[in-house]
This record gives sequence, structure tokens and C-alpha cells, in this order.
Amino acid sequence: MLLEMDQTVSTPNPIDARSVAEPMERITFSEAGAAKASELIRQQASDQAAIRVFVKSGGCSGYSYGMSIDDKRLDGDRVFVDRGVQVVVDQRSWDLLRGSEVDYVENMMGGGFSMTNPNATSACGCGSSFRTDSRAAPDAEGATGCS
Repeated sequence: MLLEMDQTVSTPNPIDARSVAEPMERITFSEAGAAKASELIRQQASDQAAIRVFVKSGGCSGYSYGMSIDDKRLDGDRVFVDRGVQVVVDQRSWDLLRGSEVDYVENMMGGGFSMTNPNATSACGCGSSFRTDSRAAPDAEGATGCS
């Protein structure tokens, strides 16, 4: 989509995630998840930097989680603030991620983000991919198994 010089893409106002009464209508962070996300965002040069959480086809269970630091907002994005951290979810991923919590876990093998997703009906052993119903996982280019 090309924008004329005087047009702008509307940026959604962030919603305080904990103020949303229905837990399935928000995305939140655990305390550890918020601390690590804040640390990563502080390293960015942009005041608009946020954690973008998304879903893509792939993984051994059908869908896999993705995260990035992003300073852009797209049409249809949902933007939440929880524990002082902005999280952005695109429209396509929202139905698969609604009600999820982003956590960060460190152990002797290293550290990483994980998702607690109430929509997942099954997940692979490594926790990086999931399925939302009992149907077979969709075919996806580049799908991989647990590693």
C-alpha cells in the first residue's frame, strides 16, 4: 500500500493489559518475561520499540511462536502494555494468541522466552510449536521437527 505524502497509518493506543477484565482478551508478561523484554527494548534506539509476538506455520505441531523487537505498527495490530512493556500482536495471530502470557526462563542450558497459551490443545516436546485443535497440523513450507 502506498501512502500519499499527507496520509498516515493510524497507530493504535496501547491498552493496559491488566485493566482488561476478560483474560482471554489480552496478552500479558510474567515478571521475568517483562524484565527481559524491558532489557532488550532499552537496547533499541527507537522510542516506539515494542515486543511483537506472532504465529507462523511450521514446527512439529503445526504453528510456531515468533518474537521480535519492532517499532512499526500495522493495520489491525493489537497493542497492550503490561508491567511497563508494550506487546504488539498482528491481526492474523491474535485468535491463536489471545489470553497468552510471555515468560522468560533461564536455566543451566541458557535462557529463552516461552509462551503459556490457553488456546493450544497440544504442543511439541520443546514447547516452540503448538496446535489449537485435534486436527492434523497444516502442511507448511519449511516445517521442522523438534530439535
